[in-house]
Amino acid sequence: MARDLSGIVKAYDIRGVVGDALTPDTAARLGAAFASLVAGEATRVAVGRDMRVSSPELASAFAEGVTGQGLDVIDIGLASTDLLYFAAGRLDAPGAMVTASHNPAAYNGFKLCRAGAVPVAEELRQIRADAERGLPETGRRGTVTERDLLGDYADYLHGLVDLSGSRRLRVVVDAGNGMAGHTVPAVLREPFVELVPLYFELDGSFPNHEANPLDPANLVDLCKEVVAAGADLGLAFDGDADRCFVVDELGQPVSPSAITALVAVRELAREPGGTVIHNLITSRAVPEIVTEHGGRPVRTRVGHSFIKQTMAETGAIFGGEHSAHYYFRDFWRADSGLLAALHVLAALGERSAPLSELMTDYGRYAASGEINSTVADPVATLSAVKRHYGGRDGVVTDELDGLTVALPGGAWFNLRPSNTEPLLRLNVEAADAEAVAALRADVLALVRQ
Repeated sequence: MARDLSGIVKAYDIRGVVGDALTPDTAARLGAAFASLVAGEATRVAVGRDMRVSSPELASAFAEGVTGQGLDVIDIGLASTDLLYFAAGRLDAPGAMVTASHNPAAYNGFKLCRAGAVPVAEELRQIRADAERGLPETGRRGTVTERDLLGDYADYLHGLVDLSGSRRLRVVVDAGNGMAGHTVPAVLREPFVELVPLYFELDGSFPNHEANPLDPANLVDLCKEVVAAGADLGLAFDGDADRCFVVDELGQPVSPSAITALVAVRELAREPGGTVIHNLITSRAVPEIVTEHGGRPVRTRVGHSFIKQTMAETGAIFGGEHSAHYYFRDFWRADSGLLAALHVLAALGERSAPLSELMTDYGRYAASGEINSTVADPVATLSAVKRHYGGRDGVVTDELDGLTVALPGGAWFNLRPSNTEPLLRLNVEAADAEAVAALRADVLALVRQ
């Protein structure tokens, strides 16, 4: 029987409310469709899952679909998304992660990749079509084998970032009851770190707060605990622990753009002249600092598939996004929040100065954060904003991803449409908070009129 999966197959992954379009039967169909896609290049698929109540059943059903197409499954069990990427790289196998990332408890989904953690994006249309019509089993049924890769993953990360010369740091980590509660203890370990855990119990109902540190409300507990514990810094992870947010010793959040610049400088010290990718929402401080340290900055659209594709094309050593996704060439060009965290710990541990002082080298401008506006016609609204600003002297516009407008004096904004909703997302940067507020108000008046 055919199914309509248009509501859950998104631009970059598969995600929806469990029990609606997303059921075990849907998961089995998706598993079969994914296996059919990769069957010509692989004989096995790595499958991991997060801590959500529905994840074991969905992972089992997905594996059933894969084995029905004659491919074997390596079940890595509970995992963060970057642990699944590690499995796809280390085992040279396609991978599927059962997770809804930072979404509320009612949601679940799948993040898919080819062998070597190569992203699956355009292929999702074929996977959707095959899953909707349903694929017959091939006759030969594959096997399911369990494998624990957590220790290997932790050792691999420590092989990329050496903490042996760093001072011991007190670190508060808010796992948000997500998968960081599983992976962080294995990676942030003695004698390098004194770990102060916050909400490490794996609980897909998220009893303390949503595992979405992009929302400042979900950082409140961490900021308080960092100060109360006299910690050197704090780290917050999203539900599948592939994103990492940083809080300094004063309990103040650190911009992901500043973390991008810090990690870029460290990677350029290791490989002078390297290419660093940044998306167009990151601070203009990032390309400035990369250039000052002898690197080559390359700007991309927002989204992991664009970052990873550009990294592959340019041989980039590192890439960062405003949303706290950090990508590493030596981690199969995949994103890892914990690997970025290790870089921050190493940079801080090499100095006696506090993190707030260290980060002054990397934060040069004020920013608005992302502001969403519901509009009836995003295309028409973007055109109106372009007409309003585009004719002014010294104004430069581009449409790499939505509309970016650079104004004389260095201020700029980007306005881009959501992939799934009638929303426009606004990001503004300028020299100081007052200039940001003025430009933000000016743009929103046009968007919301």
